[in-house]
Amino acid sequence: MTDVAELKARAAQIIDAHAGELEALGRRLFAMPELGFKEQRTAAVVREWFDRMGLPHRDGLAITGSRADIAGGAPGPTVAILGELDSLLCWDHPDRDPATGAVHACGHNAQIAMMLGAGLALRELAPALAGRVALMAVPAEEYVELEERVALRTAGKIEFLGGKAELTKLGVFDDVDMAMMVHTTSVPEDGLLSVGGTGNGMVAKFVRYVGRASHAGGAPHRGVNALYAAQIALAGINALRETFRDEDHVRVHPIMTKGGDIVNAIPADVRLELFCRAATIEAIVATHEKVDRALKAGALALGAEVEITTLAGYLPLGHDPNLVALFRSNAEAIVGKEQVTTRGHGGGSTDMGDLSHFMPAVHPYTRGAAGAGHGADYRIADYGQAVVNPAKALAFTA
Repeated sequence: MTDVAELKARAAQIIDAHAGELEALGRRLFAMPELGFKEQRTAAVVREWFDRMGLPHRDGLAITGSRADIAGGAPGPTVAILGELDSLLCWDHPDRDPATGAVHACGHNAQIAMMLGAGLALRELAPALAGRVALMAVPAEEYVELEERVALRTAGKIEFLGGKAELTKLGVFDDVDMAMMVHTTSVPEDGLLSVGGTGNGMVAKFVRYVGRASHAGGAPHRGVNALYAAQIALAGINALRETFRDEDHVRVHPIMTKGGDIVNAIPADVRLELFCRAATIEAIVATHEKVDRALKAGALALGAEVEITTLAGYLPLGHDPNLVALFRSNAEAIVGKEQVTTRGHGGGSTDMGDLSHFMPAVHPYTRGAAGAGHGADYRIADYGQAVVNPAKALAFTA
């Protein structure tokens, strides 16, 4: 049997030999951002790499996802290494797609490159491994464009609005025993690699206020102002904030996607999207019930109607302690013990939280990014740290 240390050393050599190519891939994907369930070009690039690696793959999973398996030389568990295909919306970002507003302001382009980098190493080492490695390109982690995704669901194209839940429903994870992936971070306190911690779960809401249109100057009294109903609801949500316990890490953040049709007509169709996030399922439920009361109160005050669609979001994120320990030891071997930190609780949400509730999972972070996450200045500043080092850590851990 080949020594594990020798396998890791060989994995590092393989990834280093392809480092320039992997970094170029990350830059290429950054330049072609696509939104969830629409990642056709990005998915095509992943398929090209799977073909080049000689790996059979299943495609069109949850519309754009792909899975390629690397079979080991003996029976054993199946380990999934994930990369997310999608970008998000940020119209202020200088590198956005001018037609769609899509931009990789969360580093998913680096995830795909590191997943494929780990795959390059594990494919060559496969005869010495037990079990399988499943390389998965996963769509739609960013929970955006709710109205459009509800339409996809109505059309029967998806059931869940996030990629990993949809893949779970389709059975793609049925034979997977554990899952891992690495996300980029720009926070200096995270060190070069960071592991552990917890994260919020959430439910999402699509809200429509229906009033009655009339001439805003000539006969406003004949209308029912749906915009004012929404404004009162938003004020009610803000008033709820003092009822949230600090330990529940509650976050409620709405946006208005439609505020009316024309300025000289009383708004009769106003739409909101919002998340209710919290650290536990119980806190998510309690928060969503409070928010619904505020949403209904706005309609009651103006005599409008309100349609509230609550959407299954993501479960809170947890980590398997054994995988955390394994990843930490490998991360320390790559960047040094002093550069590996332990994360606390994160207020954001990821559909990796869903997987962490029914299989061992780990979701570490790597430095290499700069700017504010989801912000107009977010970018990958160091592709070596954002792609090459985490590719090694994933391969070592597998």
